[in-house]
Amino acid sequence: MSSPDAPAVLSDAQYQEAISAALSRIEQTVDRWLEADVIDIDTARTGSMLTLSLPDRSQLIVNAQPPLQELWLAARRGGFHFKRDAQGLWRDTRSGEEFFALLSACASEQARVPLSF
Repeated sequence: MSSPDAPAVLSDAQYQEAISAALSRIEQTVDRWLEADVIDIDTARTGSMLTLSLPDRSQLIVNAQPPLQELWLAARRGGFHFKRDAQGLWRDTRSGEEFFALLSACASEQARVPLSF
């Protein structure tokens, strides 16, 4: 029996669907922030790479890595690799931290305002 946080084995189609959902969630959240005048973050998406440019010109980059079935995050804090677990959550391969929680923490640090994806 596998543990709930063990990486899930996904088909290529399932992986692409999961990546698309994660990137769409980020884009929709940023759109809501812009509409509510919470913060001015520019987004640029090229294929399965999403770049978030914050007001201080720092960036967060979220990128799919299909050969590894991973989701990567680059932030001032460092680089992180995530695999999808059996519960459908993206978990950091080193710390086990959930992707959206870590993305929120990194965005909040860089933007200097509390942000939650």
